[in-house]
Amino acid sequence: MPELRSRIVEAVIADRLKTHGAVLVTGPKAVGKTTTARLFAASEVRLDQDRAALTGARIDPRLVLDGDTPRLIDEYQLAEGVWDAVRGRIDDVGGKGLFLLAGSATPEPDQALHTGAHRIAPVLMRTMTFFERGISGGRLSLGKLLEGDPAPSIADRTSVSSAIEALSIGGWPTNLGLSLEEALDANGDYLELMTQVDVRRVDGVRRSPDAVRRLIASYGRNVATDAGIRTIGRALEEPLSEPTLHDYLDALRRLFLIEDQESWKPRLRSRIRLVATPKRHLADPSLAVAALGASPDRLLGSEIELAGFLFESQVVHDLRVYADPHRARVRFYRDNKGLEVDGIVERRDGRWIGVEVKLGIHRVDEGAANLLALMKKLDDQTREQCGALVVVVADSPTYTRPDGVIVSSIAALGP
Repeated sequence: MPELRSRIVEAVIADRLKTHGAVLVTGPKAVGKTTTARLFAASEVRLDQDRAALTGARIDPRLVLDGDTPRLIDEYQLAEGVWDAVRGRIDDVGGKGLFLLAGSATPEPDQALHTGAHRIAPVLMRTMTFFERGISGGRLSLGKLLEGDPAPSIADRTSVSSAIEALSIGGWPTNLGLSLEEALDANGDYLELMTQVDVRRVDGVRRSPDAVRRLIASYGRNVATDAGIRTIGRALEEPLSEPTLHDYLDALRRLFLIEDQESWKPRLRSRIRLVATPKRHLADPSLAVAALGASPDRLLGSEIELAGFLFESQVVHDLRVYADPHRARVRFYRDNKGLEVDGIVERRDGRWIGVEVKLGIHRVDEGAANLLALMKKLDDQTREQCGALVVVVADSPTYTRPDGVIVSSIAALGP
């Protein structure tokens, strides 16, 4: 059995149970949603395992609502009407923390989330970060950086090769304890299941497994870039029409296999046009490695440029998890003058930090220059709300440069 480890999202779920009638825990299959939700549940019904309960829920969704609260309804989307039944019970009973809903796919997500506003809080659960996997000591706290606290000197670091191997294994709980080769096989099997079964099951639409597989591979090839949808679609041997391409991508989003990174729109000193196309990311960098049939050896050899983008994607992934308890989001900055900053972590009160990601320490100066150039373009109020400028690499201790930019390793980052 894989080791049960504490997850950062647990604090987010606990907070939302205090403020909402129900919490919806979503995310890719096999990230640990059910295991985590059960930590909070006083009773449960698992619609993917209890055929009688599923049959009853499809006849009358109210049949699965009764039980001690919080009541977990796992894979709730398998029975149409459960969402509305939960929403209705919350309205009738009142109170907080009545239900936990967990699901690996979202049916009609926009409509569902709209009807659940102020009743059901959505919480996205991602794969495990380096901190949750024990690779990072977590001594450089994102929360403290947002507050503007000075960065301590930290010796924690990892080698470039170890970082690439770790992201190739991935943050799937079931991969804990597996060898590299075992994890690569498991990730390949996971993708096969997604393309052969789940992409069709999400809404009953027949889609070409081969086209889905190639589309995921193209996403992987363009990870951490702002490649256009048409660029991603060109990788298919038989290009899909634009409506069909959007349909395939929508199915992957509803399975939480892709999570793009939106751009940041700060207040600037002058009129500069900002790039609006999002950066492309898969749910976990290991999916890109699996979809491309790559390995750490290849990534550190002929595919070293791709390795840099995958490392950036890993850092963005981890920052997203660390940001959630602080009510913060991770965006990026790019303007038409060519300036780019890989990550902007912004709290809802406007506090933010800028993050540049460089795989090798030989590019730290470049990352620091980008961060300082960004500061010069911002208005005074936005600059004052900046807590820190950080260059994240693999193999470096944590220290602060004379220009104020912090240099740190992914092996030091934490919530």
